[in-house]
Amino acid sequence: MKRKSLTAIKKVKKNIKKIKLYLKFKSIIFNNIKKENFTVGVSGGADSLCLAYFSKIYISEFKNKMDVIIVDHKLRKESKNEALQVKEILRKKGIKSKIINWKGKIPKKNIQFNARNIRYSLLEDYCVKKNIKYLVVGHHMDDQIENFFIRLFRGSGLTGLSSMSENVNYNKKLKIIRPFLSFKKKDLEKITLNYFKEYISDPSNEDEKYLRTRVRRYKKAMEKEGLDTTKIIKTVNNLFSANKAINFYKKKALYKHVTFLSKDRCLISVKIFNDEAGEIIFKSFSEIFLLISNTYYPPRSKKIINLISNIQKNRVKKSTLGGCVIEKKDGFISVSKEQRVRKASFRV
Repeated sequence: MKRKSLTAIKKVKKNIKKIKLYLKFKSIIFNNIKKENFTVGVSGGADSLCLAYFSKIYISEFKNKMDVIIVDHKLRKESKNEALQVKEILRKKGIKSKIINWKGKIPKKNIQFNARNIRYSLLEDYCVKKNIKYLVVGHHMDDQIENFFIRLFRGSGLTGLSSMSENVNYNKKLKIIRPFLSFKKKDLEKITLNYFKEYISDPSNEDEKYLRTRVRRYKKAMEKEGLDTTKIIKTVNNLFSANKAINFYKKKALYKHVTFLSKDRCLISVKIFNDEAGEIIFKSFSEIFLLISNTYYPPRSKKIINLISNIQKNRVKKSTLGGCVIEKKDGFISVSKEQRVRKASFRV
């Protein structure tokens, strides 16, 4: 067979793969969003640029509107130029975008954790102002696997290990959609390079002071030893199903033992410790911290577990955690919003 024929066959196969992935993306977006407007978060990486590309095709098909947002965290001196670079990459393909800048204090600790919270905080503010109910982000299969190992390293419980879901409520006004969770990073990279010809690489992805970077290295080493990552995804999905079942009982426990006095304060009956299993108690407290502090992420599992243990052993009269004040008195635990915390969804 001639080289020209081989090249043509490879091109057809590549197009078929892209079409299959887009149809899968379209199905997920349509099931969640249909013809409503949405925001796309773009960092400049291969996954987020592919997300912008597929979203462009989707809106041309269904005639809804999308806002493409680039967040400049101001965490590195190069961040402004990188944001402008991403904007130009998109512009060349007729995709309009807007850069929104972080104007608060720059975090010095837990940089990746705080960067994520800054990003979501800015995107949430934008969506609320524009009355947009859906935020679409580019998390993919490789992110799922990395998160699983990171949570495993940290000793996370069922909620942490079950990782991300296709759609989740950020709050009452905004839902996050993740259409790429079953997509491999290498496939997204191929599509992005084929369409945009380039993407931006974050240098922090190579910095081994971050656990995520080290996990990527461990993962590659394990794959050489025969690790089948599809089995990890199967485990994640099984844990997700188990987590859904436990959430059912968590809701019953909240209804039975928790009284919300306002959006900023609730009372938990100490009977919860006798009537419910440990995982249900843990998940109930995690949910309460989210609701009272109005944040996307609860405090770290270890901190919640320590707090619960100290309450049970009568070592806590008054404490603070996750933007909340916790007090134990007269058979109840009061959880109220810490006054010094504004509407921020993170601490720096």
